[in-house]
Parts: sequence; structure tokens; C-alpha cells
Amino acid sequence: MSSTPLSNSTAHWRALDAAHHLHPFSDTKALNAEGVRVITRAEGVYVYDSDGNKILDGMSGLWCSQVGHGRGDIVDAIAAQLRQLDYYNTFFKTTHPAAAELAAAICEVAPEGMNHVFFTSGGSEAVDTVLRLVRHYWASMGRPQKSIFISRKNAYHGSTVGGASLGGMGPMHAQGGLPIPGIIHVQQPYWWAEGGTMDREEFGLYAAREVARAIDEAGPENVAAFIGEPIQGAGGVIIPPANYWPEVEKICRERDVLLVCDEVICGFGRTGEWFGSQFMGVKPDLITFAKGITSGYFPLGGVIVGDRVAEGFIEHGGDFNHGYTYSGHPGGCAAALANLKIMHEEKLVARVKHDIGPYLQDRWLKLADHPLVGEARMVGLIGALELTPDKATRAAFAAEEGTVGLICRDFSFREGLVMRAVRDGMILAPPFTLSHAEADELVGIAWKVLDLTYAELKRRGLLVPVPRIDAAA
Repeated sequence: MSSTPLSNSTAHWRALDAAHHLHPFSDTKALNAEGVRVITRAEGVYVYDSDGNKILDGMSGLWCSQVGHGRGDIVDAIAAQLRQLDYYNTFFKTTHPAAAELAAAICEVAPEGMNHVFFTSGGSEAVDTVLRLVRHYWASMGRPQKSIFISRKNAYHGSTVGGASLGGMGPMHAQGGLPIPGIIHVQQPYWWAEGGTMDREEFGLYAAREVARAIDEAGPENVAAFIGEPIQGAGGVIIPPANYWPEVEKICRERDVLLVCDEVICGFGRTGEWFGSQFMGVKPDLITFAKGITSGYFPLGGVIVGDRVAEGFIEHGGDFNHGYTYSGHPGGCAAALANLKIMHEEKLVARVKHDIGPYLQDRWLKLADHPLVGEARMVGLIGALELTPDKATRAAFAAEEGTVGLICRDFSFREGLVMRAVRDGMILAPPFTLSHAEADELVGIAWKVLDLTYAELKRRGLLVPVPRIDAAA
């Protein structure tokens, strides 16, 4: 009998993958030794692997499946568009109906005073576009020295050279000679791990005023923009104190520094508002978006540009020598239009705000009663659990950072729930179509996973507390 694996077997796909596929954010050697998980289909809020396991998709793919999996209307819209116009570029004085209609549809739900859209293929390209667009804007206004960006430590703004530089992830900066010049990183508003003895509101002002300090040290005449995620997603679902964003906006306005909200994760309903900046009560000058605009059915991203920047850019900028082959791809635009239609017809943003969001939040926050959980937090349908060996002191574990999180994540997948580990915490962002029964199932699995993790940590002797460093010390 041949030892060659069957063409539809897990072993076959794992072998092909190990031989030819380099994965994002992965140790290829270790991954190939362990063997990848092979996802073969998806429906509703569930994905299924090649061994037949049903797994609740608690991360919406990668933060993007707003309307859930298997929506035939979106698939049909893409197919119909590609049959009519499979591709054409938006360079050279050209557009196509789907690009024009989608730009208008996005502006209809965007914050007031934001009426222009530049399309990209995804979020990283959108951030790179902001980097270039903002600097070009200031140059076109006769102030080219305003070129410095202020960002935050532990922020995630994509994986391109520009996006990774604007982001504040140390492991990314350690590779490839990053960050590029002209970027300053400041304190993140992460009260749980870095607030020390300050209360939340005190820490919110402290973190915001670090933005002011950085601008003033660089000179407001040299600073182009501050960029931040309304809620830091890949950084660990860091929900800032309520006073943080209004103070940051005030600081930027006083110093004539543009405010950029990276809404690749928060945009299109995740917080219960169309955009996270609306939830936080601020009015940005530019918004980056991707992910939820198509619910992941087709790669698409872009930048929503406020009127002040757009008018100056259009009147004084001349050619903007920037763009992508797939800026405004017809298939992507068709997917986004169909996705937005579903979101409007099913009132999914309102559902996140008034129905499934509060329902899941109520149950998710009760996970803080578990002996391993120091804090449970959630806004809309984006949440986190902070794991700790000592709730009272918000202590870290004595083990290498991330050890506990990976143990918990592996139990979660085994038990049928996708949760993502960030450091020693777990994060969650399910589809907006999650039912009440599915929310109950999700929380039930999460509690079981915490029990399994706690028992494993106890067995390994890892429940040893280590004090955290006070950010303001």
C-alpha cells in the first residue's frame, strides 16, 4: 500500500503547507513540527476543520467577519461584478460604478465632515497611505517641516514598513531596521498593566498628556499627526479610560496636529457605533479602514479623509503620486456594497449596541469571578480577559510573558472556541450575527477553558505573582 497521503486528508494538506507555505507571524520551524490546523469551511459563526471539528469563531476570522460566514448575497455580488467587469484600475482619469458608489456609501455612514475616500487593498496599505497623504498635505499647505508622527507603544498599525514603524510593537521593530525616522512612540492608555497606583481617570489624563509632552518636545511646528486605534486591538483590546480620547483630541487641536483614528478593527460597527471614534466622542481628520468593510469576503481597505484635509489637498496638492494596482478593485467594491446592504437591512450596528452587545457583555464580565481572571472588559463586541495569579495587585506571572496565554489559547481551540492570546490575556471579537444561545455557548466554553488553564498552571507551579512596573514611576 502506498504511503502517500490522500489528497483530501489533513496529513496531505499539512505536508503541502510545511513544504511551501510561509505563515505570517509564525516560527516556521516550530509550526511545521507541530502541524497546522486546516480550516475547510465556515457557516454563520462557526468554522470547521479538516478533521470535522466545529469551532465557534470568537475572533471573526481576523477581526473582520461582521456579518458572519457563508453569506451568499456577498458571494453572488462579487461573482456578478466580476462577470461584468473583472478588473480595471482607478488611475489615469478612470473610475467604475462600484468604486464611485462605494465611496458615497462609506461617506454616508462616516462621521460628519468626512466626505472623501482613498481605496487600498487592506489596512496596512491604508496606514501607509495616511503616512504619505498627511505629509503631502502639510507640504502642499507650505509647511513641509510638519512631518513627525506621534504614535503609541504597543499599537498595531499593520506590517508594511510604514505601518510597522507607526505601530509600537517591539518584536516588529527588532526586525528589518524599524522604525523609520520621523516617528515618536508614547505611553499607551493601558491601565491594567501600567496604571500602577493611579485610578483609571487619573491614568487616562496621564497617558493623554504624554502625547502633549511628545508634541511639545518635538515642536508643534514639526508634528504632522497623532495616530491611534480607538481601542488597541492586537495590543490586547486595550479600552482607554473615558477621558483619554477627548483629552488627546483637545491636545491635537490646540497644537494644530492632525488626528488620525486607525479604525481597521473598530470601524464598521465593532463598538456599537459605525466607527470607534464616534464611540469615544472624538472627530478625527482621517480614518483608516479595512476588515469589516467587506466582512473579509474580499481584500479592501482605505482612508476616509475629512473635509479640511481633502480641501487643502485638492486645492493645493497637485498630483498625489501614490496608489495601488487594486485601489478600488471592482470585486472588492461589490463585496463591500453587498456587506453594507446586509448591515443596514439587518440593523447589525444597532444590534451590537442594543442587543447582542449588552447580552454578551453581561455574561463576559462575569468571567471576572473566575480565580484566574483579574479583569474582564468589553465594548460592543470586542473584549478581553486579563489573566493573573493575584487579582488584588494585578500581578504578572513568574513564567516568561505569553506562556500562560498560549496555554489558555490551546485549551480554547481544543474545546471549540477561537480566542486569541495576547501576552497573558485572551481577546475576543465575534461576528455581529452571534445569537443569544451562541453567546451562552461561548461564555460556557470560556469558563471551562479557564478552569482547565488554572488546573494546568497549578500543576506546573506557574501561579507565582510578579509585581508590575508602574508606568509613571
